[in-house]
Amino acid sequence: MAGSPRFIVLLGPPGAGKGTQAQVLGKILGLAHVSSGDLFREQIRAQTELGRLAKGYMDGGQLVPDTVTVAMVRERLKREDCLRGAILDGFPRTPAQAEALDQMLLEQWGCKVERVPYVRIPESTLVERLSGRWTCQQEGHVYHQKFHPPIVAGKCDIDGSALYQREDDREDTVRQRIRVYLEQTAPLVEYYRQRGVLVEIDGDAPITQVTEALVQGMGAG
Repeated sequence: MAGSPRFIVLLGPPGAGKGTQAQVLGKILGLAHVSSGDLFREQIRAQTELGRLAKGYMDGGQLVPDTVTVAMVRERLKREDCLRGAILDGFPRTPAQAEALDQMLLEQWGCKVERVPYVRIPESTLVERLSGRWTCQQEGHVYHQKFHPPIVAGKCDIDGSALYQREDDREDTVRQRIRVYLEQTAPLVEYYRQRGVLVEIDGDAPITQVTEALVQGMGAG
């Protein structure tokens, strides 16, 4: 339908640069960037009913139920900046959430997910990107031992505090995160592949080249 909003789901493992690419792509296409991580933090910080519900599950070490996550996304997509559509980053995570999104888009806007770019990167590259990250103790400034090293080893350029490596940036933890993501996402990738909207993108390239491939991958709606 002419003028109908465009909804794009961006998939990719930790370290694939989804957040950066989603922001750039959003500006190019004139679409809002909706990050599920940002959305959870916003709702919890504002102490909304959905935020309190989500926090209760998270504090108990439980997964937030799909009903709560879907309700958060539904509320977010009704905001004014999503009138033209949105790029979804971090949602859906499972085929069940994808089905809920399909139903939501059909009921609210009479449309469906237009494209699902899947940014693929070799595990070795992901491990190098993620396990090289170091964070300053005082303000949380982030460095990378290869791509963005501090001027003085082990010290933050900005506030001089010592750098440390977060537990989830250690190599063994990183490899486990990647394995879990790939196992959980495989059914979702297949879900969108069967619907003919999956576009595989080579993410092992400079940021600008990945952006160009993503824009080309949008094709016709």
